[in-house]
Amino acid sequence: MTLSPQPLSPLDGRYHSAVAEIGQHLSEAGLNRARVHVEIEWLIRLADEGLFGTELSSDERLALRDVATNFSDSDVARIAELEATTRHDVKAVEYLVREHLERLGLSRIAELTHFACTSEDINNLAYGITLGAAVREVWRPATEVVVTKLIALAKTERDTPMLSRTHGQAATPTTFGKEIAVFAHRLTKLLSDIDAVRLSGKFSGATGTFSAHVVAAPEVDWIRVSREFVESLGLEWNPLTTQIESHDRQAELLARISHVNRVLHNLCTDVWTYISQGFITQIPVKGATGSSTMPHKVNPIRFENAEANLEISSALADALGATLVTSRLQRDLTDSTTQRNLGVALGHSLLALSNITAGLDEISVDRDALLNDLNANLEVLGEAIQTVLRAERAAGTTTIENPYELLKELTRGKRVTEKDLRTFIEGLELSAPGKARLLELTPATYVGLASKLVDFLD
Repeated sequence: MTLSPQPLSPLDGRYHSAVAEIGQHLSEAGLNRARVHVEIEWLIRLADEGLFGTELSSDERLALRDVATNFSDSDVARIAELEATTRHDVKAVEYLVREHLERLGLSRIAELTHFACTSEDINNLAYGITLGAAVREVWRPATEVVVTKLIALAKTERDTPMLSRTHGQAATPTTFGKEIAVFAHRLTKLLSDIDAVRLSGKFSGATGTFSAHVVAAPEVDWIRVSREFVESLGLEWNPLTTQIESHDRQAELLARISHVNRVLHNLCTDVWTYISQGFITQIPVKGATGSSTMPHKVNPIRFENAEANLEISSALADALGATLVTSRLQRDLTDSTTQRNLGVALGHSLLALSNITAGLDEISVDRDALLNDLNANLEVLGEAIQTVLRAERAAGTTTIENPYELLKELTRGKRVTEKDLRTFIEGLELSAPGKARLLELTPATYVGLASKLVDFLD
């Protein structure tokens, strides 16, 4: 039996509800809506310049802009019909705009549709608009939700002591909140870097020389017109290009999104590890199944799913960035098919963000488990003891030599008890204040300024 046509990508099937908003921008329909918007704005710009006797009333301008604002499924279908004949997507968009001009009684300006444009003039601006909007309106807010949850968790657990593990081994204690704050801080800075990227655009004809523009109207300052037009669309004007805009800013944006993905991936693997060690418990969701055979299980699937989708997103973003910055001579078509996957790259990242958000809502820190872990690794206080000894040696209040080697002999590769440490400290030649501090110290209180460091999130 043959199935009806099915979505090939899981983003358009199983996970569609989590990523559908990206499709409003980085789908074929979203791209065509932006293309129509660019074509309409170019018509209006030509009229504003008074070129070739073109004039538009305020009502006519509003009616033209409504074509893009009210772009609908019927327009999508009509472009598909036209492309079946033209075999050219941008030409199909041009013909759709011409049909709307006729409907609006504006046939007199029909020949200025797509005037002096190469397809890439329209496409690069459309992609700049759609990619910028997708990041600004969909992906970034979803990332901000995760950051906000991390900040809240960091502040709640700022004083919760936790054993660090460097190289997987017991290390100087920290607090759970401070470790989560590290991720929140990294992501906040990276989002600022992403905000600083300004996508660029070109509008200069078939090989970036304004040749057709100049031969049609040599008296016009086409460089000024081009710059003002590109900037009016919210993009940075690129004056020096081939037929295509160089895509360097797109590649930069993709690289920064990929960087965010990798930090989020690091967060997921750490949270997964804390869950596996019993330091984080998962709150069971009523009716959910953890394992098809083991009823007791609550698996960390949110973070595992996020890991995989972040890896896919970064792989795609890296590949897109590498391809987009190269073009043979004045133009090849590799960027065209590549850019159609921008939505896929962002979609997998958005899906991961959805899972991380849900996952963070379904966990709880087990403070007792963290305290038990600290108390089972008293040898981490060796660092504190040898550091105090070194300070007092420098101050001349002790004659003990090689404190590091002394503590290494006591603790390296060994388990020590509270009694072992107390006996050792009491036998040391130390100032009374120094000895008192060490005797009072526990792994849970040996956290330095960890709690205070969380304030840097504000």
